[in-house]
Order: sequence, then C-alpha cells, then structure tokens
Amino acid sequence: MAGKLLLDEHTVVLASGGGRGITAQCVIKLAESAHSRFILLGRSSLEDPKGWLARTSGIDEESELKRYILQGLQANPEAPSPERQKATPQRVQQIYQQVSAQREIQRTLHAIQQAGGQAEYISVDVTDRQALHQKLAGPIQRLGLVTGILHGAGSLADKRIEKKTGQDFDRVYSPKVDGLESLLDCVSMDRLRFLVLFSSVVGVFGNVGQADYAMANETLNKTAYLIKRDHPNCRVISINWGPWDSGMVNPSLMKVFIEKNIQLIPGEVGARLLVEELSASQDAEVVQVVIGSPPPRTPEEEEAPAPGATGCQYQIQRRLTLEANPFLIDHQIGKHPVLPATCAASWVINACEQLCPGYTFFSIENYQVLKGIVFDDSLAKEYILDLKETVGQYPHSIAFEALIWSEDTPGKRLYHYRLEVTLLRQGQTPSPPILSLPQSLQSVLPVAQGVDLYRDGTLFHGPSFQGVREVLSITAQKLVMRCNLSPVEDRQQGQFPVQTSNPYLYDAIVQSLLIWTQHHHQSPCLPSRLSRLEQYRPIPFGETVYATMEVSQETETAVTGNITVQDERGQVCLRFIELEGTISKQLSRFFKR
Repeated sequence: MAGKLLLDEHTVVLASGGGRGITAQCVIKLAESAHSRFILLGRSSLEDPKGWLARTSGIDEESELKRYILQGLQANPEAPSPERQKATPQRVQQIYQQVSAQREIQRTLHAIQQAGGQAEYISVDVTDRQALHQKLAGPIQRLGLVTGILHGAGSLADKRIEKKTGQDFDRVYSPKVDGLESLLDCVSMDRLRFLVLFSSVVGVFGNVGQADYAMANETLNKTAYLIKRDHPNCRVISINWGPWDSGMVNPSLMKVFIEKNIQLIPGEVGARLLVEELSASQDAEVVQVVIGSPPPRTPEEEEAPAPGATGCQYQIQRRLTLEANPFLIDHQIGKHPVLPATCAASWVINACEQLCPGYTFFSIENYQVLKGIVFDDSLAKEYILDLKETVGQYPHSIAFEALIWSEDTPGKRLYHYRLEVTLLRQGQTPSPPILSLPQSLQSVLPVAQGVDLYRDGTLFHGPSFQGVREVLSITAQKLVMRCNLSPVEDRQQGQFPVQTSNPYLYDAIVQSLLIWTQHHHQSPCLPSRLSRLEQYRPIPFGETVYATMEVSQETETAVTGNITVQDERGQVCLRFIELEGTISKQLSRFFKR
C-alpha cells in the first residue's frame, strides 16, 4: 500500500549500474509506477564493431551461443593470424559476457519504454568524473535536469583478506564510494528530491572474503547520514540489501544460500520494496534500512543461527516526536496525544516484513499493552523494538517475539508493548472464510450514526480514526457496525505508514468495544490485551466493511470480545479473537470533546 511516489513523469533519474542486474529491475519497476525518465550508466558498451550481437541474434542457450562464438572465431579466414589464435576458452567467455550484457541492457531499455518511461544508456566508468560530465551533457539536454539518483554500481573480488591486493580493493571500493562522489559532482543538490544508495547487509554483518565490500557499503551508509544532515529536504536512504535471486548471485553462490537456508529476495519483491521506500508515506527521517537475510556463515562463525532458523535477534531504535506524526492530534486522551496500540503493532509488523522479503503479515498473538506511549514530558528520547525469531514452520512461515521498551532513567527500563507476529510466504495466506452477513444490515434505521458518537464524547477520536459510520445494532452480547475510513494523507501518517496493515482502520474497528461499554456500563474502556488477530487480506481506505463484536466475557472492570470484519460479499478480512478492554469511569472526563 505505497503512498504517493517522490517521482513522476517529469522526474529524471540518474541510475548507476542501471542497465543490468537488480538495479535494472528496480528502474523498470519505477518506470511502471511513475513513467519517469532515466539516464542509465554502466561499464558495458553497446557498440558492436565485430557484429557479434547481430550475428548471434536468436541463439539463447548458453552452450549453443558459446559454440557459435567458438566456430566464428575459428572459421574467419579473413581475420589476421593473431585474431584466429584468440579462439581460446577465455576469448569465447569474454565475447559471451559482452553479448549477454548488451542483450540485457537492450531488454532494460525496451522494458522501460514499454512501461511508459524514457531512457538513455551511457557507457562510462562512473568513477571518471570528467568523462561522466562530458557524456551526461547530451542526455540531460534531451531528458532534463537530474532530480533523483539511484546508485547501484558495484563490483566483487572475493578473497580472504591476506590474499587481497591493492587492485582488488580499488576494484570493489571505488565504484561504490568514488562513484557516488562523481554522481553528486554532476548534479545540483538543491534540485535533488531523492538519493538512493544500494548498500549491502555485508556492511552491517560482514562476510568472509568481503572485507573490502563491507568497507565500501558501510562507507555508503555513513555517507548517507552526512548527506541527509546537510540536505534535510532530500529523501536520502541507504538500502542494505540481502542477497537477491539474481544480479551478482551466480548459481554456485545460490546453491550455498539454499544449503544455509538463507532466504533470497525475489526480484519482483525487491523492486516493489524499492518503490515503497520512495513513497511519500515512508518516514523521511529513516536513512538506513536493512532488507533481507545476513550473509551465510562458515561453521567457525555460526554463533547465531541463520534467518529462517530460530534464534535470530534484531534491535531497532526509533525516535518518536509529535511533529513527525501529525495523526497523533486525532488520538488525544485528555491533554496529551497517546500512541494507538494498533500503531505500535503496525511498527512491529512492518519491521518483520522488511526483515523477511517474500513474506507477508498474517497474525498477531498474545498482544499486551503494558504501558502506553504518551506524548508529554514522559516521552523517551528513543524507543527500542527488540525482535527475536521463534519457532515457525520455515520456509512456509516465520514467527517473531516483539518487545517495545524505553529507558526513563539510565538503566531503568519501561516496557510498553509485547506481542508475537507470524509472517507467511507470499501466496500462502489461507483463503478467507465466507460467512453470512449480520441480519441487522437489513435494518431500516441504524441505532446510532458515527458522526454523532464522535461529536457527543462517546468516542474521542479525531478524523484520522473516524471510521465508524453507523452502529446497526447493539444488544447485551453483540454490536454490529458499518465502517469506512476516508484516506489519511501520507504526510499525516508520519512514522506509521499504511503498508500490509492499516492501523488507522484497525483502531476504528476496535472502537466497537468502546461503544459497547459506553452504552452498557456508561464508562469508557481502552484495549489492554489481544489473544489473536488474523488478517486474510488488507483493507484499503475507502472500502466499506462490517464489524460484528460479540462479548465473550464481562465484569465491572473489563470486557472481552471477538470481532469479525467482513466485506460486502461476506468475505472475512480480519478477525480479533479475545480482545480485552479495561473499563474505567475515571476516563469519562477525558472523553468530552
């Protein structure tokens, strides 16, 4: 559910390494999403002086293509003797790689055009500033000034550090670091709307044989923070990718990943995640993102299990401010805004999905609100999300335990939210059940209009959470209501963007419990615990759904209910199982609007 993109048909994107590999896949996806213009940079040349590209047209099988190249080298009687002598395996491989690269670049250019974008390709060494300046002049004149950069250029020279040479280091480090300097030297930073750096999890976790690659990527990460500090209006993000199922992952390396249970990022998924990162709904203050699995470890290094096995632990820090989250004004209890429990859950869900490309959110279990986050003088400088991978049915599902906490004084922890999240491999979400819609939908007159409930103090929520349209029926054991939440602007969502889950609509659905207690106990309640939530499909803004809340347990101080959310066809989208609310008459004085 990506929001408005930071690029459109007028945006000109300068993409290093954009003609081939994973950067090309991302560029094509951006072209499909925004129909932008692209200047692609790469070291491969599209020139074909000896006609190999044209002569091999239609030959796709690698073995056949190499056989044809070998025969062509051997059977050219007009070639000088030295040329005929170059019919070696190395020469065949060189020509094969040249042809393969040229074909891939041409496919990329064609795909961009088919997607509604425009693109030109420049063969240039991105570290050569002078040559880059000269060769960019023509494309910029034709396409326009550069307003976005995608830096995906890179190279590998894997060896253990004691065997690496200075040349090996330069080959790996220079395209990343010197290449970025060259790109920035060719554009006006005042015009730049976004800068995306393709870094690697190797920069975070390290990897055997890739000391230079780790240094280069970690340099990109730190440089991203410096650029963001100096140019706060530019969206700067360094994406630390795990291994993709394409690009620099060759078949032998892919075999290692499979043996180690390392989850590869599918090309389509990775490209889509890149588009989502360039959505205006994303937190613009987040500079560094890790997507995917850490590199495989040797037996000596395996102190922690690989992702997809149990035991992996992650810690994510976040600074929360009222200014960065305008929606909080609409969730104010008394004098101070309070973070909705649904937003805390959404933070966890989004983090888990980001760590596991190719998996999507399905369920929450054992959710406890321990101490809510209030935006007053008690607001901590930062909040920490601890994630621990637990027993799942990998590779079909991955489960996490999550804990959000902070420190009020050094060494003294405050625990805010605890929950468990399960992700399923994309495409394996169970089929949604279809149930009969509540009979109360046939009622001529609703029991209450949502607009009145928000006005008279039954509900305290502002526009970002006003999704209750009508209460259709209410009894001692059940409440049925119609919900439809108008879109919340991307800027309004702040650090809690709608992705797989919609915390704003979730909150509106949970309001059924509050309406019920206000009606039967003349007292408000706030959610405190949830046994389980199941999401069969996301519910977008603007869609009408029906929420049926059935009370399963009730006391003077608490109520527990089950909520089933259905669309207009009766299909179940969402289930809340044993949602508990704490009833308190003391809250009544905070609800009057």
